[in-house]
Amino acid sequence: MPKRFLVKSYGCQMNVYDSARMGDLLRSSGHVETNDQEAADIVILNTCHIREKATEKIFSELGRVRRRKLARARKGLETQVVVAGCVAQAEGAEIKARQPAIDIVVGPQAYHRLPSLLQGSSLSGAAIDLEFAALAKFAALPLPERAEIRARGATAFVTVQEGCDKFCSFCVVPYTRGAEMSRPVEAVMAEIENLARHGVKEITLIGQNVNAYRGAGADGSIWSLARLLGRAASVPGIERLRYMTSHPLDMDDGLIAAHRQMPKLMPYLHLPAQSGSDRMLSRMNRRHRADDYLRVVEKLREARPDIALSSDFIVGFPGETEDDFQATLALVREVGFASSFSFKYSARPGTPSATADGQVDESVKSERLLILQALLDEQRRAFSRSLVGRKLEVLFERRGRHQGQISGKSPYLQTVNVEGGDDAAASSAVGALRSVEITSVLPNSLAGRLVDTRAQ
Repeated sequence: MPKRFLVKSYGCQMNVYDSARMGDLLRSSGHVETNDQEAADIVILNTCHIREKATEKIFSELGRVRRRKLARARKGLETQVVVAGCVAQAEGAEIKARQPAIDIVVGPQAYHRLPSLLQGSSLSGAAIDLEFAALAKFAALPLPERAEIRARGATAFVTVQEGCDKFCSFCVVPYTRGAEMSRPVEAVMAEIENLARHGVKEITLIGQNVNAYRGAGADGSIWSLARLLGRAASVPGIERLRYMTSHPLDMDDGLIAAHRQMPKLMPYLHLPAQSGSDRMLSRMNRRHRADDYLRVVEKLREARPDIALSSDFIVGFPGETEDDFQATLALVREVGFASSFSFKYSARPGTPSATADGQVDESVKSERLLILQALLDEQRRAFSRSLVGRKLEVLFERRGRHQGQISGKSPYLQTVNVEGGDDAAASSAVGALRSVEITSVLPNSLAGRLVDTRAQ
């Protein structure tokens, strides 16, 4: 008998992709998706383990799910609770012990077995599957159907690489996602072509370390990310390409050249630095120096002068001194970022830095974060102001909050809101690329006016 399922995703773009694919898998097994938490027979929390707050958020949500499960049980209704993703992988059976309401614990490389796990747990109690089988997972997943692709809109993520071999001392990814694995070229292309056939115009290739992609071609040759992007750019209907997240060490000359040679590759790159201090970068096991990062930025800007950069930064890493923090501020000032994510260091169990000497006081971390975020926010606002008066291609993704308003993304991944006229005109623009003149900067978006009303 079909069951109603609800998937709630936390964390990175990979989790967003995985959640969508779990939905595809369950629909192909005859189940029906719902957004009504009270009506869900299957509740899946697809979890993130990068920061402590993300983990605790999961357990808070599990408390609420447990109460709903008990309320449904009093009505004679069964509820299966699934914890998937990186918290599941990292904590294993411990998460079940901490919250007995959980029926299934499944890691990010084993969710292709979710239908059989659901059937098994219904018959025999809790199930735990934490096997690393990434290629088997992708081979088992069905391609999403037309209706689901159209419901998700004109943009889509496609996982091309999983896992990481870098072993940064603060990071859980090698332990929760495993070693680096690249999907075969033809499997990636089949997914992209299916998305394009059903109206997707922008593809973001994703991976924990996506520019380490080394996928096997049909003839057994090994493809780089740059070559894969070139193949994706040739797919009819695909108008925009992006990729994330990248490591500075894997920004090779071929990938940098792709930013010059491929107009469909958007002039925006997320390239985490984490710190501007060589001493901290060494303690983080990042294996690059601040100067290495700056040389990559210089090459990128030579290849694509209009490129905008985003980054990640950690403040208060164990052993960080005021001089180390000032080195980070200096790197930020030298590069100039269009946007960035910055965080206080959060110890993750099992990582080398969790027990390292020199843990920084919480008040110092908070003070440094405020200073860094003020600088990054000023750079973000300055970049946005520099776009006023410029004409940008905007891919409209949805109707806006107001009547006749449409909302989309600039080449730099900023939200752009435009008054599109009447509701019919606004609806017709969704899914289209239009030329927009940027007229003003809002706190978290840009405003503009259409200067070319023809669909691209």
